[in-house]
Amino acid sequence: MRFTSAIKTVAIGFALYASSGAALAQAGQGADATKKAEAAARAEQNAKTMGQDAAIKLPPATVPADPQNIWDLDLSSGGRVRIQLRPDIAPNHVERIKQLTRQGFYDGLKFHRVIPGFMAQGGDPKGDGTGGSTLPDIAAEFNPMPHLRGTVSMARAQEENSANSQFFIVLLPRMQLDKKYTVFGRVIDGMQYVDAITPGEPPANPSVILQASIESDGKPPVTALPTPPAPTVATPASVAPAGKKAAKRK
Repeated sequence: MRFTSAIKTVAIGFALYASSGAALAQAGQGADATKKAEAAARAEQNAKTMGQDAAIKLPPATVPADPQNIWDLDLSSGGRVRIQLRPDIAPNHVERIKQLTRQGFYDGLKFHRVIPGFMAQGGDPKGDGTGGSTLPDIAAEFNPMPHLRGTVSMARAQEENSANSQFFIVLLPRMQLDKKYTVFGRVIDGMQYVDAITPGEPPANPSVILQASIESDGKPPVTALPTPPAPTVATPASVAPAGKKAAKRK
């Protein structure tokens, strides 16, 4: 009897273990299913968010040519370079470029740092990379536009919000600059004249911006710097005859 009872006890134990194991397995499967469902929901939400972010943040690669937003640089290296400005991605930088251009700030400035296969930098009135305009520096407007060949971007010091007047034109793609410097335009015509800018840091005989203008202002191309007026030679004043001394009265 005791032996039979022991067998029954073991059988009941196995049955309980089996049923509890099945329950645990069922619970585990349920937890896995819940986790999978949650992960799928998160992935779907992330995809929607990324799609919304992309729609908001990614500007068009190109925009229609608008004379009010085309920056013309007449270079001593051969001709006019036309740059499509992008106020849609860097409005404050474009406004600064227009303001300085219309003041004649860039006329006659040198490309003081030109590295073959990298970029050509100009816009410094000192000509050594340390100068700028008298206007305050501009806060960075980093954007998703890549630094491709022909991209025009704003130079700055180590401080992100230190751009002022200097800019550089990219000669070959440099993606490591993306979102670290503010892209504000791209060359749409005349890249061959950019390629012809004299290299050097600084160049021995630097290329010069003969004239910078906004295309809607209608300034004709300039092919040479204006000849400075000849120095005027001071004409010596004619010597007036000395007046007779008054006779002394006795």
